[in-house]
Amino acid sequence: MDVRSILVIEDNPDDQILTVRALKIASVDSPVIVLEDGEEALKFLFGDGDQPSRNVESLGAVLLDVKLPKVGGLEVLRHLRSSPLTQW
Repeated sequence: MDVRSILVIEDNPDDQILTVRALKIASVDSPVIVLEDGEEALKFLFGDGDQPSRNVESLGAVLLDVKLPKVGGLEVLRHLRSSPLTQW
């Protein structure tokens, strides 16, 4: 079985710590990537002019806060749902 990463998009540092701790307690061996705002998440997932998109197929789960700075969580979700890169 392939090890897949878990992407956590959360702006609150306390919630970031609690989420990562809960995943470790649950014995999740997957690497956890933490991003702090919607703009950073979109650049990570889909790239921008300077960097290519990441391999989104290596993600096993995305934990997404709805209220994020810069670009809201619902907008990130719209991009995730509409992109051919995330149509598994």
